[in-house]
Amino acid sequence: MPRTRSIPGPTDSVVVVGSGLAGLSAALHLTGAGRTVTVLEREKTVGGRVGTYPVFGDDGQPLYDIDNGASVLTMPELIESALAAVGETLHSTTPPLRLEALSPSYHTRYADGSHIDVFSDPERMATEVERVCGAREAEGYRGLRRWLASIFDAEFDRYIDSNFDSPLDLVSTRPALRDTATLAALGGFGRLGPRVGSFLKDERLRRVFTFQALYAGMAPSKALAVYGAIAHMDTSMGVYFPEGGMSTIAESMSDAFVRNGGTLVTEADVSGLQIAHGRVTAVDTEDGRRFACDAVVLTPDLPVVDRLLDRAGVTSRGRRRGYSFVSPSAVVFHGTVPTRVTDTWPARAHHTIDFGDEWARTFARITARRGRGQLMADPSLLVTRPAVTDPSLLVERHGETSEPISILAPCPNLDSAPLDWERLGVPYMREIQGVLESRGYDALASEMTVDHLDTPKTWQAKGMLHGSPFSSSHVFRQTGPFRRENLVRGVDNVVLAGSGTTPGVGVPTVLVSGRLAAERVTGSQSNARATTSRFFGRERDALN
Repeated sequence: MPRTRSIPGPTDSVVVVGSGLAGLSAALHLTGAGRTVTVLEREKTVGGRVGTYPVFGDDGQPLYDIDNGASVLTMPELIESALAAVGETLHSTTPPLRLEALSPSYHTRYADGSHIDVFSDPERMATEVERVCGAREAEGYRGLRRWLASIFDAEFDRYIDSNFDSPLDLVSTRPALRDTATLAALGGFGRLGPRVGSFLKDERLRRVFTFQALYAGMAPSKALAVYGAIAHMDTSMGVYFPEGGMSTIAESMSDAFVRNGGTLVTEADVSGLQIAHGRVTAVDTEDGRRFACDAVVLTPDLPVVDRLLDRAGVTSRGRRRGYSFVSPSAVVFHGTVPTRVTDTWPARAHHTIDFGDEWARTFARITARRGRGQLMADPSLLVTRPAVTDPSLLVERHGETSEPISILAPCPNLDSAPLDWERLGVPYMREIQGVLESRGYDALASEMTVDHLDTPKTWQAKGMLHGSPFSSSHVFRQTGPFRRENLVRGVDNVVLAGSGTTPGVGVPTVLVSGRLAAERVTGSQSNARATTSRFFGRERDALN
């Protein structure tokens, strides 16, 4: 890639706003590059979308913690890369990150009573496909896997792992032009659904390799085929779970940051930016503290970022990119169910995707624009049972052993469907429980103790765009170099990181976004990038 712009002037002292994965990634890379870094976090604990909701027992004592957001971890080498920036490893932090590869990555169930386990190992997956769908589909799977790998290989370095100053960067050098031409030749700028359908005829299998389009905020029939890279991460590169829960990722990263000289300040709700001569000179918090700095990395959701910039008088030119098309939202409820109940359920898997029969129509309903969105009539749901992988997460409650359960139901965002979620939230949760009971999850409604319910309204209260935890949709004009840029016009020393900016939504991409933000500050690529590059070299070798 050509050399990209970086912050001019001094950058010795940096304030990072937010301790989600993007903020912690940026903080580690900046610390490793010799900067003095302070992370300001609004909440009492770190993590953002991989934080926790604490649950207390009837006696007021802590009972267990709920992972409050992302439940799917892919590409853990990106965490290793961030830790390597300060000389740490997955095992040197407190707590250490002990990762378990899930096998299967997902268990999928269908309205006709069939089921398919999704394995990252190609031979196990081909065997499973042949068992359910026949030998011809198994060959189709092998061809699809090769195509997904090729898409990922052509896309990652150029479209995900690099900063852009202009869309012209895609064709400004011979390597850039080559990679763009390769993606075009692979059909990457066509539609994902039809491309997957050219390999697989069985509708159930097509769902396995296209449902990831939801993460990008698109229906599979409309999503760009380049987002086959997400399906590749999900189905070929492996899904992992950290011992102790997803929140341990942020805890381990923050431990490495602090032990290597960083300053972490929790319960620091940022209220303003002090600007002089076109640069932020300090960051203020609601309780009256002021943190001087040479540069700032902002990682909150775009509405929060823009309120801070507006208050500081920074020009809004170019800042509304990302508000036009916003991803669907989700209703998520968490709680516990006695193991005497869950032991009778139709599947025992960490992640189960329970598909409704109306697949295409479901996506059309929840991705409709401007007031036309509707709730799923025949819902497809994600059921997450982390204690299946980590029994230490089991909870003793009401005199018996229970396991934590989280259920996610995609739904329209508040712009698509401005529903009254304060009134609708609990009844809709009960409706979803009833649907799952009809599909074999016996006694779910009567036996589940629900401890937390998130709806588009609660996501909006946290500052998320139109109440969507998946941020702005990855339509073409909000993808790659067309997405909200990570440099801020009108102020010289502010950089963005997180799901609203480049490269986009998801655990791997926000980790990358933090490193890209750090490179805008330091003016050079992080040494820790080599860790990631070595991994992808191994991945490419394995595919050949």
